[in-house]
Parts: sequence; structure tokens; C-alpha cells
Amino acid sequence: MATDTAAPMTEPAQTAEAIVRAVRVVCDPEIPVLTIEDLGILRSVEVESAGEANETGESQETGEGQGTGEDASLRAHVVITPTYSGCPAMETIRADVQRAARAAGATEVDVELVFSPAWTTDWMNEEGKAKLDAYGIAPPTGKAAAGPIGLSMAVKCPLCHSLNTHELSRFGSTACKALYRCSDCLEPFDYFKVH
Repeated sequence: MATDTAAPMTEPAQTAEAIVRAVRVVCDPEIPVLTIEDLGILRSVEVESAGEANETGESQETGEGQGTGEDASLRAHVVITPTYSGCPAMETIRADVQRAARAAGATEVDVELVFSPAWTTDWMNEEGKAKLDAYGIAPPTGKAAAGPIGLSMAVKCPLCHSLNTHELSRFGSTACKALYRCSDCLEPFDYFKVH
């Protein structure tokens, strides 16, 4: 049986790791079964000693850097990309990220919105797509179009799994979803559009 010979992490490094974990599990307010990491809008989390950041400008993206002391204050810099430029959930997500990072030990939290490159459903992870399906929202199918012409694919009903579905409205409960109806089970459902 192998034993762990690595030196134990310092208290600031453990706190930095906890901050990163806390930010990764912040939920999307419109689809609460998805984390911002599942959705792919979380671009990066950097945690650094507030004193060192002012002096050197260096950071630790994984939160595993060494702190300067037990009472070192930690600054979290989080980068997120909205699904749409006018997404109304971004202010709630920003506040939730700040709250989660502070609860995990960050003394300063900076949340930056970046719009380029634009978010795409290609950034969603497979776990997030499975969560959508289990929640009753059809996950995006296929990849975002690389050019101006996109091909539409059949959308599988998340309730009965039939491909015999049709679009009722290009916009569903939010701008990132379309409203579909299954012709077999006759139930309406949201489809998370590919874009």
C-alpha cells in the first residue's frame, strides 16, 4: 500500500483550494441543476495572496500556491462568460460567486465578465447535458455551426425519448431555450438550443 509522502498543504493553500471548489459548484439561477462549470460559463478561477498580488501580480489558477502566513488574505479573480450578452442571470451569478468565494475564505472577490470568445453550447460538459435531460430539458444536440449555415437535428424528448418532436416557439422560458412538443407523449418541453 503506497503512502502519501507529499508535504501537507499550508492553511492558505487549503483555503485557496476550497475557494476554487466553492466557485465551481455555484448553480445557474435559471437552471438550478447545472453548475456554472457544467454550463461552461466559468472560464477561470485564480486565487492569490492579496499582498503578493499587489507586489508581484502572480496568481495560482488551481489555488495550490503557498501563502505568506496563517492570516494571509486571499483574493479570488473569477472570469465568467454569459450565454447571451444580455443574459439577466449574470448579476445573480456574480453575486452568488462572490458569496461562495467569501464563504470559503476569500477576503476579496473580483468577478470579470468576458464576451470574447462568445459562449457556445460546445463548452457545456457531458455531466451538465445529462443533468439537463434528467431535469426535463432536452440538452443541445450537435456542435455549434462554424459558419453561417447551421443544420438542425432532431430533438429527443427528455420525457419519453421520442425523436418525433417539433418546435412550437424559437424561445422558451429563457432566451437560450426553445419550446418543443413531443408528438408521441404530447408533452411540451424546453430544448437548450445549440449556439
